[in-house]
Amino acid sequence: MGRLDGKVCVITGAGGGMGREAALRFSREGARVCVADMNEEAGQKSAAEADAETGEAFFFKVDVADPASVQAMYGKTAERYGQIDVLYNNAGIMPEDDASILETEPNSWQRVQDVNTKGVYLCCKFGIPYLLERGGGSVINVASFVALMGAATSQISYTASKGAVLSMSRELAVEFAKEGVRVNALCPGPVETPLLLRLFESDENAAQRRLIHVPMGRMARPEEIVAGALFLASDDSSYVTGTSFLVDGGLTAAYVTPE
Repeated sequence: MGRLDGKVCVITGAGGGMGREAALRFSREGARVCVADMNEEAGQKSAAEADAETGEAFFFKVDVADPASVQAMYGKTAERYGQIDVLYNNAGIMPEDDASILETEPNSWQRVQDVNTKGVYLCCKFGIPYLLERGGGSVINVASFVALMGAATSQISYTASKGAVLSMSRELAVEFAKEGVRVNALCPGPVETPLLLRLFESDENAAQRRLIHVPMGRMARPEEIVAGALFLASDDSSYVTGTSFLVDGGLTAAYVTPE
């Protein structure tokens, strides 16, 4: 018996990285999954792999910054499965031209806000009504440890967007708690995703500068973050809402790490 038996989950940004891992793990745990992504080739591949686990996954091409696209994503999922129980709002971007506030141009700032902030807003706005119809459910909004800390190597728009996701999640948690809808912000530390690995490959000092602050001394594997999301999606977290759910190897707890 899986931890998500009987649940229908919509996962955005599921074409790769943590989203792909979530689609596979949630499927193995018994969920029926909408694998949503802008990248059709990657999304179709993730959906096929997830579908092979249970026979209950499909791909939907979505632009999370577009209200009509988000509404269509939920509508198709509800039409196919008859319900929605979990919103895993994972889609996000961190473009290379998002840097210090002195260097980041307004158009770059806005592009990140449209996906990372507006995208979560739209996914909650149009997804929560489906959870209310079910008498409750779980919303997992992917924020980041940078929502709680500052960094000298800034990605100003990304950091601001994740802070907005964290605050939005708290407010939604309070608003809908009595109606059975739990809302939590999942806050990963540095993760072995293609995005971050590319950065480290191009700058050999980048990894060491960051990992020296992580007590565990390494980046997370995507499946370790997804294990936290699985807890939040499942009934095991039935009394957990409004949290900044950190999966960061102790990063935000550290002042000086052991030698």
